[in-house]
Amino acid sequence: MSGPVVLGIESSCDETGAGIVRDGKLLAHVVATSMDEHARFGGVVPEIAARAHLHSFNPVVREALDRAGLRLNRIDAVAVTTGPGLSGALQVGLAGAKTLAYAAGVPLYGVHHLAGHVAADTLEHGPLPSPCVVLVVSGGHTSLLLVRDLVREPILHLGDTLDDAAGECFDKVARILGLPYPGGPAVDRAARDGDPRAVDFPRPLTRGGDDPYAFSFSGLKTAAARWVEKHRLQGLDVPVADGAAALQEAVADVLSRKALAACRAYDVKTLIVVGGVAANSRVRALTEQQCAAAGVELRVPPMTLCTDNGAMIAAVGDLLVRSGAEPAPLDVSIDPSASLEYASLTPLPAPSARAA
Repeated sequence: MSGPVVLGIESSCDETGAGIVRDGKLLAHVVATSMDEHARFGGVVPEIAARAHLHSFNPVVREALDRAGLRLNRIDAVAVTTGPGLSGALQVGLAGAKTLAYAAGVPLYGVHHLAGHVAADTLEHGPLPSPCVVLVVSGGHTSLLLVRDLVREPILHLGDTLDDAAGECFDKVARILGLPYPGGPAVDRAARDGDPRAVDFPRPLTRGGDDPYAFSFSGLKTAAARWVEKHRLQGLDVPVADGAAALQEAVADVLSRKALAACRAYDVKTLIVVGGVAANSRVRALTEQQCAAAGVELRVPPMTLCTDNGAMIAAVGDLLVRSGAEPAPLDVSIDPSASLEYASLTPLPAPSARAA
């Protein structure tokens, strides 16, 4: 007998995503992005994002159902991102998800956005090993997590970003270099023709200290800005390709170095890298090299599942349903600054508590 079918909705930023998962298998997923509408502003405009979600929600859900060959009455549960993210964008997704759950007569689950990124890997590689170290790296988040059971146990934060996240650093430096938004893919493309050793950019917070797994990319951004300014003050052309390659190398070095250090410290044999910056070619390549040298298995989702999507939210919902988690209450609301402790708003009790 096949398991429950879960529809996942993601609308935390500028992508409207709908995904359908059953028993850990991806049946369909569709993403509509409003990125082009934000590009001329050099970043996401919350009001534009919310309006785009309103326009895209129904077509995206309809297409996901069509691709899966399902009608809404065949859905057994709906999962939706409730935070963190842009307030207006989250509100659109939650309102739509509540409507779908009510129309289908099925339970609704509120999901943490970052837990969705973690679960995205299960759609490609199967269940998460316990324990595993997860590096979440995106435009707004850079975190190192120790994960044992994603839906049953608290998620341990080993380190988080203190200021700019890695993707935010790419966006800001790309603008300084005259590259388009979004900055991550633009830097990646420009770096192909550059020399990563041409500029000795700093590697922030890699000398140990009281918080060895914390991240800080604000200083790297400032160093890149000063390097560009120096060239312009001297009337020299900025070697954009070299700057992009050196920046990318610095970010990849910091991310991979800290992630592998966490694996060694916690005796973990599997590293999972997720989030939009996981699509960066140098981040993937350098982390793969370091993992191979250290005897650590590296798992990275396909590029289509690295960026925000509804499939990852459906994956968490699927795990929650199969684990017997309680659905969200009827008055569930968004939390734009939600901290990640559990994957769900209504987590399962710890195994020891259930056995008592």
